[in-house]
Amino acid sequence: MIKAAMLSKWHVHAVDYARDIHNSSKVEIAMVWDEDKERGVKWANELGVPFEASLEAVLGNPEIKGVVVDTPTNMHKEVIVKAAEHGKHIFTEKVLALTAADCKEIFKAVEEAGVSLVVSMPRLSTDYYLYAEKAVKEGLLGEVKNARCRVAHNGSVPTEENPQGWLPAHFYNAEQCGGGALIDLGAHPIYLMNRLAGKPKEVSAHFDFVYGKEVEDQASVLVTYENGATAVLETSFVSFGSPFSLELYGTEGCLLIQDGKIELRNAEGVRIVENLPEELPIPMEQWADAILSDAAPFITNEDALFLTAVNEAAIKSNAEKQRVSVEF
Repeated sequence: MIKAAMLSKWHVHAVDYARDIHNSSKVEIAMVWDEDKERGVKWANELGVPFEASLEAVLGNPEIKGVVVDTPTNMHKEVIVKAAEHGKHIFTEKVLALTAADCKEIFKAVEEAGVSLVVSMPRLSTDYYLYAEKAVKEGLLGEVKNARCRVAHNGSVPTEENPQGWLPAHFYNAEQCGGGALIDLGAHPIYLMNRLAGKPKEVSAHFDFVYGKEVEDQASVLVTYENGATAVLETSFVSFGSPFSLELYGTEGCLLIQDGKIELRNAEGVRIVENLPEELPIPMEQWADAILSDAAPFITNEDALFLTAVNEAAIKSNAEKQRVSVEF
């Protein structure tokens, strides 16, 4: 059993990771640290584990083998590098860091320490993504030249119950987050298309500030890849009922995925795909398996680097109002 420390409840997915650990036979929560002491104490009490106010004390504890990092994104590099230097395995919320250069510093620290690092990219484990990957690799669509992916919700939309929307206010703090809808929810379209289309080359981005926050609450990004394919990636915090969409258009067919429906169109006709690949273990289980048996996680450092690099380029593109190259 891997004894893990939860490092912050800042991100909304921290509770999900605590639940994943609760459901795991390989990991257990042994301690909580949070940069916000009041929040951390409350969460530790809810989880029934000790709260430790000193990050150094957590990382210096020999019983703690791994850490789950859900701090503000601008703290990721510092916390993750420190954890690696103390020999702790690391599971972290996306994005890994705010710049590609910071990602590389993290990779160096992790490699030197010989610890495992997994960034949560849960949609890479899903049956629909695995089928899309299979369709591309087996040439069921010919050469994929164009694509579209959309993930959106209404987290910023004011309601009587939540006048500022249901997302926490700190999700709009530019310093802590490094960005808004794109860097958070838009991560999913970015990493899915990076896997399906390959190395990103150029980005043209447009951000909307619908409710006047410090960061964008809607974004549209056009990405071109080294293989010549282009993809439109969309995300939003202001869209009620928006379905997840993944569309791949190739020279010999297209694949249309919307929520649970998968439709393949090619020379053989139009069919609804029902026989899907078996889903992979969730990211938390991939992390545990990497620690316990040296199993290589399906989620890679390249996934993390490409994700950050596209985000970094998109922020620059929106600011400069022009297409920019993706720098690694």
